[in-house]
Amino acid sequence: MPLESFFAAHPRVAVAFSGGVDSAYLLYAAKTAGCDAAAYFLKTPFQPRFELEDAQKLAGQLGVPLHIVEYDVLGVPGVAENGPLRCYHCKRALFTRLWEAARADGFEELCDGTNASDDGADRPGMKALAELGVLSPLREAGLSKPEIRRLSREAGLFTHDKPAYACLATRVPTGTPITPGLLEKTERAENALFSLGFTDFRVRFFCGAARIQLPEGQLSRALLARQSILDALSPDFDAVLLDLRPRG
Repeated sequence: MPLESFFAAHPRVAVAFSGGVDSAYLLYAAKTAGCDAAAYFLKTPFQPRFELEDAQKLAGQLGVPLHIVEYDVLGVPGVAENGPLRCYHCKRALFTRLWEAARADGFEELCDGTNASDDGADRPGMKALAELGVLSPLREAGLSKPEIRRLSREAGLFTHDKPAYACLATRVPTGTPITPGLLEKTERAENALFSLGFTDFRVRFFCGAARIQLPEGQLSRALLARQSILDALSPDFDAVLLDLRPRG
């Protein structure tokens, strides 16, 4: 179903808005289609500060109301323990909370930014979305990530070239308990690398160490910035490791 047809059939929607490429374009499309739309940002320990800042910036540019919903997701059974179904438990709890907030504001439909490139077989969180009746207009319209980036660029959205960013919980290996302290260390490490000019990377927790994954073109720069990286990350981690397999 084309996006225009979707919004014609759904003229009043709440949008789960992360500040990322997909949900940003979804919010823009809803606004452009003349929908009565509102954006809902979930503020949890899994979201870094810059995501909230981007969400606030874009919602302001579009003139769409932004509701910030705070939630302690680490208190949800099955989340902090970080088992194989952590993403399912997390997504179900978060979108249940979003539904509560949206319905309290009179919305009867909730959308998210899942796109046609997202593989449901690899994403247990998508099962939770289906169970909760969350709509995914981009996926229904058959829009892939590259297409959404192109459309976002044509629309003048600053998010069009924003790197994909999974939540901070994905930096912790399955089976390793997730704690606020570990998430804070990870966010500090990634902020430090951003400040040094690196992009589209991950800092993953590995047996007490920080394992840095970079695109191939940035590996040599990391060696040149070795001391700066060590100075920034060593206070929080037992060791700092550079993964020689490029992040693709």
